[in-house]
Amino acid sequence: MRKKKLPRAFYAQPTVEVAKQLLGKYLVHHTEKGPRLGRIVETEAYVGPEDRASHASRGKTKRTAIMFGPPGFAYVYVIYGMYHCLNVVTEREGYPAAVLIRAVEPVLSDDEQQLGKSDPSIFRLANGPGKLCRYMGIDRSLNGADLCGSELYIEDWGESVHPEDIVATTRIGVEYAGEWKQKPWRFYVKGNPCVSKP
Repeated sequence: MRKKKLPRAFYAQPTVEVAKQLLGKYLVHHTEKGPRLGRIVETEAYVGPEDRASHASRGKTKRTAIMFGPPGFAYVYVIYGMYHCLNVVTEREGYPAAVLIRAVEPVLSDDEQQLGKSDPSIFRLANGPGKLCRYMGIDRSLNGADLCGSELYIEDWGESVHPEDIVATTRIGVEYAGEWKQKPWRFYVKGNPCVSKP
C-alpha cells in the first residue's frame, strides 16, 4: 500500500472540490500515545467571505485569521464550549475558505480490533466533528498546524471514492445562514456506517 502525504497544492484547489476529494483520504495524528488514524467519510465546505454559514463572513478576526492564510493549515475551534472541530484551510491566501472534517471511519490498532471488531459502537467513535476530534486527539493546540508537517496531516493511500458513491446534501446546523444554508456543500460516502447523519 503506497501512502502519500497530501501536498500544499491539493489544498489550494477550489474548496468544494477539496471537500469531495478528501473523501477516502486518511487523517493522521501522531499523539503521545501513538498515531491515531481515520478514513475521511464526511466533509463540509465553507467558501469565501460572502458565505453566511462561514465564520469568515464576519470578517478577519483573531479567531478566523487562520482561514485568511495560506492553504494547507488546520483551523481548529470550539463549539458549545466543549467540542473541537477540525477544518482544513483551502484556496489562495487572503481568500477565507475551509473544509470541515465531519466524520472519519476509525482505523483501529491491533489491540482495539481484538476488543471491538464486532462491536457496532465502533461506528460511533468519530461520526461527527466533535467526536472525531476526541477520537483523533485533536484540540485547540493544533490550531494553525501545518498539514504538510509531521504531526497532523492527511494521506492518500491510493484509494478513491467513485463520484457515484459521493452523496451531496445541504450543510448541517447553519439555519442562521439564510439562503446559504441550502448550498449542497456537505459530502459523504454513500452507505458508510460512520457518517454522522445519512
